Amino acid sequence: MNQRTIEMIQLLSKERKEIVVSGFAEYFQVSQKTIRNDIKEINQILSDNEKEQIVIKSGGRITLPKDFEDNIYLFTIGDYYSYKLSKAERKKIASVMIVNAPDYITLATIAENLFVCRATVINDLKDIKAFIQNGNLTVESHANKGLRVDGLESEKRKFLMSTLSPDLHKEHKNAVIKHVSVQSGDRIIVQKILSEQEDRHKKYLDDASFMEIILYLRIMINRNQMKEFLEPQKDMGSEYYMFAYDIVKNISQYCDVVTTENDIIYLSTILENARYRKNDKPGNNSLKIQIITRQYIAGISAEIGINLNGDYDFFENLSNHLESVFSAPPVDYPEIDIVDEIIEENSNILKAVMNQMPVIYQYTERRLNDAELKYIAIHVCAALERKKNKEITLRVIVSCHAGIGTSRLLLEKLKRHFNFQIVDVISAHEVIKIDPNSADLVISTVPLDNCPVEFVVVSVSFSDADFVRVGSKIDAVRNSKNLPAAIEENGISAQGMIEVLKPLVYESFDDTNDANQFMKKMRCIVRDYFKQSIENEGEIVAPYLHHLLTPSFIELDVECKDWRDAIRKSADMLLQRGYIEQQYIDAMIHHLEESGPYVVLSEGFAIPHAKIEEGSLKLGMYLIRLKNPVEFGIKELDPVRYVCCLSVMDQKSYLKAFFNLVNLMKNNRFQEMLDQAKTPEEAASIIINYEYSIL
Repeated sequence: MNQRTIEMIQLLSKERKEIVVSGFAEYFQVSQKTIRNDIKEINQILSDNEKEQIVIKSGGRITLPKDFEDNIYLFTIGDYYSYKLSKAERKKIASVMIVNAPDYITLATIAENLFVCRATVINDLKDIKAFIQNGNLTVESHANKGLRVDGLESEKRKFLMSTLSPDLHKEHKNAVIKHVSVQSGDRIIVQKILSEQEDRHKKYLDDASFMEIILYLRIMINRNQMKEFLEPQKDMGSEYYMFAYDIVKNISQYCDVVTTENDIIYLSTILENARYRKNDKPGNNSLKIQIITRQYIAGISAEIGINLNGDYDFFENLSNHLESVFSAPPVDYPEIDIVDEIIEENSNILKAVMNQMPVIYQYTERRLNDAELKYIAIHVCAALERKKNKEITLRVIVSCHAGIGTSRLLLEKLKRHFNFQIVDVISAHEVIKIDPNSADLVISTVPLDNCPVEFVVVSVSFSDADFVRVGSKIDAVRNSKNLPAAIEENGISAQGMIEVLKPLVYESFDDTNDANQFMKKMRCIVRDYFKQSIENEGEIVAPYLHHLLTPSFIELDVECKDWRDAIRKSADMLLQRGYIEQQYIDAMIHHLEESGPYVVLSEGFAIPHAKIEEGSLKLGMYLIRLKNPVEFGIKELDPVRYVCCLSVMDQKSYLKAFFNLVNLMKNNRFQEMLDQAKTPEEAASIIINYEYSIL
């Protein structure tokens, strides 16, 4: 059978409405005669196995035998041996294998993966090479090593994209996607990151472009994890740079991959050529809560000495929880024994949750009650369990009283958070048949009688309390069987190092108070060290000035009454676009009233800003040139003609742009050129040219 026939069988097994031959012909873009021949081939297999056959009635109506779904196994769908790949399919699959290979790949390896003989690959080789060369790549042959592709990494990625893209939007995926792995990263997390950044930047991709970007991002993750990085990309000052920057930054954080400045520039080019749709969705508090949640998780991570910043599920679950908490009156949470037990065993987590609450209270005046704080602590404990059990390879059986279907839903949730080896999915009544040597743990939605191995009961919805419950059971099973515990990626965590050093400290001091004081200092030093290590890991290059000051972030000849008016007008567009809150503008003016015109950094130039916690939501700049300069109150630098409002999210990402702007504004020639600019586009071009001159 060919790939089309296999897909026909899959569609027939799922379809419940009437199917006609002409419908399949249109779907697969072949003749009706071809479809009838495919059905004959299917019927031949059914006949050989003495099964009822498919009937084609008048008008081309296809009637399936009643037991058709029960006989699907006869076609062994998904197995290479079950159908013969066409030459075109072999060409594409082999080409992608060669292009994606980090080094030489042998003909024998290609043949083995295609389940064909080596002679078939040799016969296809001329077409394979020609297909690859059409993608601006060349194929090198080596007598003993095999084949490898030479060319720019960007061309390799473009080739992989173009080969996989045509069938992305059809239910019947092409054979390449089905049988060659060139994508990495959790698809769901990548989709959520892209959707989040669409909202953040108010740039909404159409469905086709959205799927193509997802495809590219997962190819990028795969290639970077193979250490196949992009060659240097020319920065063209794309207005999509910050959109790409935020996407890549989050991909790096949550998909555990090192990314570079070149990845951002290349992605910005792809985004620039993508198709977008209009979206008039009203603004909501989701973005603000997401930003605060990230700050909160960073604070929790620093306090407990364990990095939870890369757990996207923790971020998503906690941000959704906080949004529901602050969008409704306080909830009367029921008393649940397991919650109290978890909190009692993790009092340090509850303390950290409470200590970091000021980060959240900057958003709302309502103070959370004890029950609400406990449920936030449960989210943290669940994240810790996910991290701790990341590398546990227990053999697990999933069981559910509601049957296989519900069990499989639970199975998908477990796969997202644990590295279990799932050995079986069964109904609850079958547990008595389990071989005690076949599994280490059963996860069930109901209590089990006569279960021969350890089991833990969870809800089908699999809440954070269930995460912790499963984690506790894993610890018990691991200890009883002497299984190794998972370790931190760097070998030891901040908390682990503190626990190792703690006995030595107390042995070295006669006075307990002195030991306590020393431990307090040591905790700060160790946690700061680990925090810096985490931040530097896979760090993304900070944006340049021209990435932030694109034409849409520059305004010329603005009329202002005084310095307060100048600050407001330099900040107004950032406020409208969701970069800052109103309180940020008020704070900037208040700080100048209290401390004087410290924001005037050179003659004629001011860069007003406030603290992150005073309403900054996103990294951004907005530059205005005043029609009539105003005085800020510093004689030697007044009057001020250029005001650039700055909003920041951390202590690092803005520095490059900030320092370049300060240096340029001290350049008299640069200011003269900027004075002569007639449009924001001209001003942005001047910034790009001068910034490159100082790099």
